[in-house]
Amino acid sequence: MNIATRMAGIAPFHVMELMAKAKALEAEGRSIIHMEVGEPDFPTPEPIIHAASAFIRTGRVFYTHALGLPQLRAAIAKFYQDRYGVSVSPERIIVTAGASGALLLALGVLIDPGDELLLPDPGYPCNRHFTRLFEGRAVSLMVRPENNYQPTAADVAAAWTTRTRGLLVASPANPTGTLLDRTHLAVLWQAVAERKGVMLVDEIYHGLTYACEAETALSISEDIFVINSFSKYFNMTGWRLGWLVAPLRFVREIEKLAQNLFISPSVPAQHAALAAFQPETIALLERRRAEFQARRNLLLPGLRKLGFTVAAEPAGAFYIYADCSQFGEDSFALAGKLIEQAGVAITPGLDFGANAPERHLRFAYTVSQGQLAEGLERLARYFGLG
Repeated sequence: MNIATRMAGIAPFHVMELMAKAKALEAEGRSIIHMEVGEPDFPTPEPIIHAASAFIRTGRVFYTHALGLPQLRAAIAKFYQDRYGVSVSPERIIVTAGASGALLLALGVLIDPGDELLLPDPGYPCNRHFTRLFEGRAVSLMVRPENNYQPTAADVAAAWTTRTRGLLVASPANPTGTLLDRTHLAVLWQAVAERKGVMLVDEIYHGLTYACEAETALSISEDIFVINSFSKYFNMTGWRLGWLVAPLRFVREIEKLAQNLFISPSVPAQHAALAAFQPETIALLERRRAEFQARRNLLLPGLRKLGFTVAAEPAGAFYIYADCSQFGEDSFALAGKLIEQAGVAITPGLDFGANAPERHLRFAYTVSQGQLAEGLERLARYFGLG
């Protein structure tokens, strides 16, 4: 029995395999400092847990509408008004099975076989694999540190062909943590719109920015697709809940696809998420944001002191993308040695594309400041600096 040919173009998610290796070493009694996985270490906020528990106790855990609970769609719309001053109709908001579900739905209604989608490189690996799943072709834009690892209008123009369907960007970005400001978003949208393309913006790390606030692409145009999630800022990774804001004319087609793929998002997770926007929840999340900022401010100078080069400073998310070429080893080989010999798990650039992955490591500051400090000490010893 043959495996579908598309699978040859879909690589494993190496960070998950690295995490499995770290867990195996821990099972042997080893101490591992985890800087490899993009998951907040904070527990789900109590108001969210209480809301889920109260709903589950009713026993009436039935399907919702494929587009999500109406009251949750309304709550998300209010969140955009309160936080960004942007009016978004709840009709345009689709609640999804995580941000991954949101991207699947968006690409499902946009990509035909052979269509090309422009993606920054380095970037989140699943985006190019989702494009391949729909028989499209992901075209990498080799973004540069002098442009904050974000594409420019010139990059878009140079890569655009008769098969190009659109552009997908992220702000804050994974793995670099860099942002697109409103002006940059508007320039990219103009470059796409004048070519009659579509633009998708991944905003799943919104809320996790430091000394600045991220701008939502929804303030630019109602024709932009925006993806967001309850995973990162709201600390709900395992609940698998996200949302998509789509142009109104696409909503019916997205609804048909959602009915077939998912029936509905997780119902307990949706009722839990209603508590995510309560003032006491937001206050807690803002305290956690301050803690992430403190972690970044500890790790960034610490890595530079060890000799790593960080060409574009992260302004959001919880990642630092560092050049390790001065240590004379391929990043994949180096990451393997660091986990085995130093007890520090870090993600090599291999996951994030073809833009000099062998020169880069991604550090996630998703552990306590104490663990980050210990990790830096272990790295210093490994490199003979401590």
